[in-house]
Amino acid sequence: MFISILWHFHQPVYKKPGTTEYILPWVNFHAVKNYYQMARLVEEADFPCTFNFVPCLLEQIQDYAQGRAIDSYQQALEKDQDRLAQSEIELLRKFSPHENDPGQIQLQALRSFFSPFNIIEKDKADLLCLQKEIHRNLLSYYKNLCKEGKIELLTSPYYHPLLPLVSDLASAQGGNLPGLSFRHPEDAEEQLRKGKEYFQNIFGSFPTGLWPPEAGISQEVARLTSRLGFSFIITDENILWKSLKHPYSLKDLSFPYASDDLSVFFRDRELSDLLGFEYQKWNEKVAVDDFLRRLEERKKSYDENSIVVIALDGENPWASYRLNGMPFLREFFSRLKEKEKHGLYPIFFKDYLTRYKPKKEIILVPGTWLGNFSKWIGSPAKNETWKMLIKARELCGPKDEIYVAEGSDWFWWSGEENTEEFQFIFKSYIREAYQLSGIDFQ
Repeated sequence: MFISILWHFHQPVYKKPGTTEYILPWVNFHAVKNYYQMARLVEEADFPCTFNFVPCLLEQIQDYAQGRAIDSYQQALEKDQDRLAQSEIELLRKFSPHENDPGQIQLQALRSFFSPFNIIEKDKADLLCLQKEIHRNLLSYYKNLCKEGKIELLTSPYYHPLLPLVSDLASAQGGNLPGLSFRHPEDAEEQLRKGKEYFQNIFGSFPTGLWPPEAGISQEVARLTSRLGFSFIITDENILWKSLKHPYSLKDLSFPYASDDLSVFFRDRELSDLLGFEYQKWNEKVAVDDFLRRLEERKKSYDENSIVVIALDGENPWASYRLNGMPFLREFFSRLKEKEKHGLYPIFFKDYLTRYKPKKEIILVPGTWLGNFSKWIGSPAKNETWKMLIKARELCGPKDEIYVAEGSDWFWWSGEENTEEFQFIFKSYIREAYQLSGIDFQ
């Protein structure tokens, strides 16, 4: 039996339109703390993993790598501690809530940006140098690991749009939809094409596979993805269960399907969610024991050429694990690697497809990792956000600012508490689209 593990890296656009001024620091934070750590751990363990980079994240990492990013949090980290304004201290306190001395607040906030892989006892100057070094070298590090055959790299549409809804809002089906039509498959195509081209600019080759934002897919999206040259896509098992027209069992999850000349892998949601949401509460050894036991249960009923797909967020879970997940991930990779002796083989998606072709055809019912689209549409706040986008797209036409506003994050956070920055960024791009079109924003 084979296993493929995909770590998904994504952050939405955090900068103001037409600038490199950043409203939120999360690209900076995750690049130094998590993206670097994940590459180091995979290289250390010599365990093949797949990484998915969303192109708008790559673009923002480049801003930091090339010194273009204007980041008020970073400026507060770098400033002489005696000259910190109260507003800057409050920014840093988000990362260092238990300190009172401004100098300690600043130093502890800076240390919080680093993985335990780094020696965080270094002084401020050394840490700032190390931070900039990680920014500069991060993407070339991933590129080299890929060239050496140690990792597989995939991508997503440029600004992380929910492809089924951008292609046709009616894909959401049922519920309390906005009552307006939005059907722009040409936008979905442009987001895919633009993302694929940017990925090539950074890594030197076209990606063969795609992780669709929010695992969102439909038959129309599969057809478009195939037409643009992708050979495979990974999505959630929820969509498989919705799409099968016969009684199903877990074994139906153990191989890819064919859809419009596209190979479709479905992730094992139980195993993926245990990594993402549950094992941080457990002792590392006990957690990995449990994971391996579940794999063995699958192995008993699966064929020897079956594949188990694990796919999840590769950045956010580790904050809830001890030492940013390092002890768990080391245990996880080393124990999985031992299982090769017992017939469990890690494999890249592309390599699996060179050995085994999809067994069955499938017609994909629209859906996401959640199953339906209710997290992104249907509530009054989310529908108002869609109405704002629909009107802007109609009046302003296709523009990069509209593509940014099509990102899934704005709809995910609509109506949620303490998301003022997300609302501000979304409206800023809508307003900029109007301004560039010579239309008053209302």
